[in-house]
Amino acid sequence: MTATETPVRQLDSYVLGAWQRPPSDGDGQVVRDAATGEPIVSVAAGGVDLGAVVEYGRTVGQAALGALTFHQRALLLKRLAQHLTGVKDGLYEVSLRTGATRRDSAVDIDGGIGVLFTYGSKGRRELPNAQVLVDGPPENLSRDGSFGGQHVRLRRPGVAFQVNAFNFPVWGMLEKFAPAFLAGVPTIVKPASATAYLAEAAVRAIVEADLLPEGSLQLVSGPARGFLDFLDVRDAVGFTGSASTARVLAVDDAVIRRGVHLTAETDSLNAALLGPDAEPGSPEFTAFVASVVTEMTVKAGQKCTAIRRVIVPADRQDAVVDAVRERIAQRVVVGDPRAEGVTMGALASAAQKEEVLRSVRELVAGGGRIVVGDLAEPEVVHADGTRAPAPDGAFVAPLLLRFDDADAPAVHDVEAFGPVASVLGYRDLDDAVRLANLGGGSLVATVASADPDVVRHLVTGIAPLHGRVLVLDRDDARSSTGHGSPVPHLVHGGPGRAGGGEELGGVRAVEHYMQRTAVQGTPAALTGLTGRWRAGAPSRTDAGHPFRRSLAELRIGDAVESEPREVSLDDITHFADFTGDTFYAHTDEEEAAANPFFPGRVAHGYLLVSFAAGLFVDPAPGPVLANYGLENLRFLTPVSPGDTIRVRLTAAQITPREDEEYGEVRWDAVLTNQRDEQVATYDVLTLVAKEIAEQ
Repeated sequence: MTATETPVRQLDSYVLGAWQRPPSDGDGQVVRDAATGEPIVSVAAGGVDLGAVVEYGRTVGQAALGALTFHQRALLLKRLAQHLTGVKDGLYEVSLRTGATRRDSAVDIDGGIGVLFTYGSKGRRELPNAQVLVDGPPENLSRDGSFGGQHVRLRRPGVAFQVNAFNFPVWGMLEKFAPAFLAGVPTIVKPASATAYLAEAAVRAIVEADLLPEGSLQLVSGPARGFLDFLDVRDAVGFTGSASTARVLAVDDAVIRRGVHLTAETDSLNAALLGPDAEPGSPEFTAFVASVVTEMTVKAGQKCTAIRRVIVPADRQDAVVDAVRERIAQRVVVGDPRAEGVTMGALASAAQKEEVLRSVRELVAGGGRIVVGDLAEPEVVHADGTRAPAPDGAFVAPLLLRFDDADAPAVHDVEAFGPVASVLGYRDLDDAVRLANLGGGSLVATVASADPDVVRHLVTGIAPLHGRVLVLDRDDARSSTGHGSPVPHLVHGGPGRAGGGEELGGVRAVEHYMQRTAVQGTPAALTGLTGRWRAGAPSRTDAGHPFRRSLAELRIGDAVESEPREVSLDDITHFADFTGDTFYAHTDEEEAAANPFFPGRVAHGYLLVSFAAGLFVDPAPGPVLANYGLENLRFLTPVSPGDTIRVRLTAAQITPREDEEYGEVRWDAVLTNQRDEQVATYDVLTLVAKEIAEQ
């Protein structure tokens, strides 16, 4: 800060359950408005006891989150998303200072809120209302069924320490926080200083909502040097940033010797590949060019997923360059995001601007020619609507380079983290695959083609070195979420240079914050641990029909065993005629006997399932509200005319819905014949009231 500038406030941290200001007012790194250069805040080093912050998360945060089930945590995420939606306009105002346009801010702020909504939904739909996550089916390890195994996942007993990049201070925080919170692991956020004030504003909004359990979220503003010294095997680190920093973290004793789980998302020279069928003027060509320009200009190209290499047929390079130039000229207005009509804002800081220009010069030195834009200070739109250069702002015009030598090392090694991309030509599809993979591993690639054979060749060739591949064609050009937009349903991460980490991906991300353990024991022990009944565990049939019990009364292992029912030839014939299922195994004795699977005419599997329902259903109104499906249905033994069947139905899993007056019950159904052979097995799913309604 210069002597004539007004002192700015120190950025606060939220730790140990309270907001904390660094002790040395006026001493710290001054963070400036990306468009105007005006000082915003000062980010000071020191003042935060990282050891105490970590211990607070491991104790207070762990205890508070551990008292909740997956569903309870998921509901809190939903409510937090709703709260942030109501106050997001304030975050948008703060975001303008980062150089982000309103569209950019939507990617960051609304994108982060969307992650909360998604995990709030997935947590209730795809996870049990419990604290133990069953991983896969049970394994029987003894002939008599008295001993078995089960993989389970339990939350890590430490903290999730996230180190975030400057480009997405809200989304970057929430996309890591949501799955960790859902898993039951408290989070410590360390944002990049350049945009930490927006992360702080978001955390203030979260704290003011007063929704989260104590200790589940802490914010460390300012440097956190040596943070790994306080972490061990209990903890997880999610890092987003440079590959060089990630390499330093990866060889730290905390990771190598103390077992800290490190996930890194780093540099990525993402590519967009234009298929040879995508001629100029085709929908695929148009969508491809639009995607390239979008990725160059949204967030001023400051996205880890942005397109850096534009790989096109060698004879189409001129057409692509011309089309990109024309689209930029028609659609891109660079300037202060507070000015009307601006579509591309500033880089996050003056330091980032210098880094981008340095990288561009390195690309030029490595064989690239600037064919769109130049390195001069661009004329930009100011907040008052005037047009002039803004040397105090962090502006760089969109830059497209062309490499005549597609194998030039620089284009596959140097990432200019701004509105910069490079065009290079390929000879054939194998050459396109080779060039894309020279990036050494990337987060995402786009393949623009409507030819299935081209798509298959390119995708199978590049997929092993890419975390995500978008296939762009005329049918999804409008509905596609886009090359550079990670969605919480799909994994975000990439191999090799991209860091080798994996985030998001629905419930997969939750599992990253949990330890998978193989547990061996009796069916009773495994049932008690997992909350899922398994064959051989205790069950009871002497307490009346379980369909007469509400969720409050029903217990795992409650069962009903039916009387036997004979299956006659008339039953089979009637079912065939009534349903139209006249498959020969049910209607033609001679042909059925010739089938290696059947002894002759046999009953329809669905007839048996229907008979089973008639055997176990209690017909009177009661707490069972609806049958909403069958899962895992298997037909094991044919049933011939004259055979008898019976069914045993056992309450295998009980899942109350936190925000409803009912829950889900999974019943284990086993059909057997008169020889006690299993005829069919499946799960019956019902919705059951929590309490029996008063009459």
